[in-house]
Amino acid sequence: MIGFWLKRWLPALVWSAMIFIGSTDLLSSSNTSRWIEPIIRWVQPGINNLDLWRAMTIIRKGGHVAEYAILAILLWRAIPKDAASGSKSSWRWPDAAMAQGACVFFAMSDEYHQSFFPTRTAATRDVLIDIAGAAIGLAVVWVVCRPKIRVSPDTPPAPPGVEVTTV
Repeated sequence: MIGFWLKRWLPALVWSAMIFIGSTDLLSSSNTSRWIEPIIRWVQPGINNLDLWRAMTIIRKGGHVAEYAILAILLWRAIPKDAASGSKSSWRWPDAAMAQGACVFFAMSDEYHQSFFPTRTAATRDVLIDIAGAAIGLAVVWVVCRPKIRVSPDTPPAPPGVEVTTV
């Protein structure tokens, strides 16, 4: 039982801990600029300061999207699925809502956590970016796991959002 729980929840918990640690001074703008800026200047040697700032902002905000997309996928995976469906990876909207809700809560608490560090700032904008990242992660899960119905050619049309394959 504990092994089953660990197998499902440990990846999400470890990833959450990594996000939490990253919201300290460790991944502050001043610290990440030390390695992001040289890479950008190597790729684009003549970049002006405004474009450099924009590129670093896009990279940092892209990190928010990616980390919360991964968190949402791991949380969705951890939620026990309905055994009656016959699939360990069947899509259910309530599971997605639970994963998204957990990501919203974690994003808000993570921004609050950042407010305790002088090199970090808590921003509502970042919470919204995190929420969008989680939604993107769940959209990927939906594309992979959405219901697929096998039908014969004379079957009426399927409801919207359900992929149909003919026999």
